[in-house]
Amino acid sequence: MSSPIYLDYNATTPCDPRVIQAMLPYFSEVYGNPANGLHVLGRKAARAMDNAREQVAALIGALPAEIVFTSGATESNHLAILGTAEYAPTARHKIITCAIEHKAVLAPCKRLVEQGFEEIILPVDYNGLVSLDELEQAVGEDTFLVSIQAANNEIGTLQPIARIAELAHHHGALVHTDAAQAIGKIPCDVREWGVDLLSCSAHKLYGPKGIGVLYIRDGARSIPIRPMLEGGGQESGLRAGTSNVPAIVGLGAACEIVAAELPQESARLREYQAELERGLLEAIPKLRINAQHAPRLPNTTNITFEGVEADALLLRLPGLMMSTGAACHTGAMEPSHVLQAIGLTREQASASIRISLGRMTTESDIREAISQIAKAVSIL
Repeated sequence: MSSPIYLDYNATTPCDPRVIQAMLPYFSEVYGNPANGLHVLGRKAARAMDNAREQVAALIGALPAEIVFTSGATESNHLAILGTAEYAPTARHKIITCAIEHKAVLAPCKRLVEQGFEEIILPVDYNGLVSLDELEQAVGEDTFLVSIQAANNEIGTLQPIARIAELAHHHGALVHTDAAQAIGKIPCDVREWGVDLLSCSAHKLYGPKGIGVLYIRDGARSIPIRPMLEGGGQESGLRAGTSNVPAIVGLGAACEIVAAELPQESARLREYQAELERGLLEAIPKLRINAQHAPRLPNTTNITFEGVEADALLLRLPGLMMSTGAACHTGAMEPSHVLQAIGLTREQASASIRISLGRMTTESDIREAISQIAKAVSIL
């Protein structure tokens, strides 16, 4: 029996073998605490962290001093949203986000509402795009933060981050973007986007789990942020705790590989995405590709199969590893809030699956996926 085909790269990616090789010495050879510069192992670990900071910064157009290591995008999102809120001027009591944000952004925003802040959740159109006109009406001198994701994890829609930042900055508001799905799939440049804060995770770009970054424009002390974890002076005092050097090295190596290979990899995945969608449209009637007409990630396809329960479809496809939406929502009874926000009914949202391609996907995988999905849908 052949191995199942992995088509769930937006949930997580396998660790690239080159990344693993870069990490290995820091488990048992260079195992010093980088906070201790009094002996050689501590200094070597610190240099490895410095190098990784440079690799991450180079990928997103930042400076090394603007990179703060965290446990991942979820922690980075919380630090960006809750941390900045701690020092928000009294007159700035509003946070603006959108209806298809990841729950790791919506949840800290909800917590701020419980603390007396006002939250504006911008609607999106049927392609998942935020209305810039509605943003322009919503943002004002009372806004302290606008948080809009760069790329949606379920439907792949790319938001006009540079224009969003321009509108927000006109009123003195900070701009944060969750770029966990964008980095590694499309070019991302914090200078071109004009954002103040950006979150990402290593495991979305073929690095290890449990490590990520918060980019802070002009460095950790340029924007007042209250640490979530206190006690030590690590990461300029913004993130206490002994540094996870092997994972940090892995993140740096993953970023360096992406920087070198992104153009070719992105073009290849775009071709596979087109082949997948074309093949499924030809084979299956009444199929809807969600956000088909939006600027999208080159690897992400979200499909609604009218009259077919997504869970039942996936159970009939043990040879294909896909999902019904965001990985952290799996098992939830509620249909995807993203799909409902773009206008799908609960029934349509429950009939939708996400296929996300990646570095190890082959053309034969695409052909096999089309064949297996078409057969399963015809049976159901």
